[in-house]
Amino acid sequence: MSLVRLNIKGISYSQTQNGAYALILNEVDGDRKLPIVIGAFEAQSIAIALEKEISPPRPLTHDLFKNFADRFDIVIKQVIIHKLVDGVFYSSIICERDNVEEIIDARTSDAIALALRFQAPIFTYKNILDKAGIYLKINPEDEDDSESDSILVDDLIAEELETGSPKSSDNFKVKSIDELNVMLNEAVANEDYEKAAKIRDEISKR
Repeated sequence: MSLVRLNIKGISYSQTQNGAYALILNEVDGDRKLPIVIGAFEAQSIAIALEKEISPPRPLTHDLFKNFADRFDIVIKQVIIHKLVDGVFYSSIICERDNVEEIIDARTSDAIALALRFQAPIFTYKNILDKAGIYLKINPEDEDDSESDSILVDDLIAEELETGSPKSSDNFKVKSIDELNVMLNEAVANEDYEKAAKIRDEISKR
């Protein structure tokens, strides 16, 4: 399968859902965008890495990893978004130390936050871009398409509401403890941590 290089266009936020962000990736040799819903912490970490002039007083988690890797001569060579399952993107970090290459599984938001800090290229497979990449119809006279990106985030959130996780703990009240534990394990396996937190809260109430 052929790899397609991606650039980071930026981070957009939802106009209707507080704390909902999307990382917008651009196809380097094309016009498609790959939007990925991410959490607020990861959005902050990526935004700080994009803004070279901003330096937090204490290292964030991804900065700590970079300092740790530098100390032990570990280099991130590239990040590959290699799988898309039920709307969840899976990524691999390709690392190298002493000319030995290792592949590490990672959440896509974490992988990209680290790729920025190591100035490592980001790739995905053509079939993933064919499946999830989109074209945005932008008015050519409008230099700032951030509003379109915000609408895009809202559309992504709406899609998740239709196909994915329940957003209210009321949906869990009819479930038994055993069923909730199974759902919790599935949510963690699918990296749906927002859903996992709601299920955990419901279990705690019991």
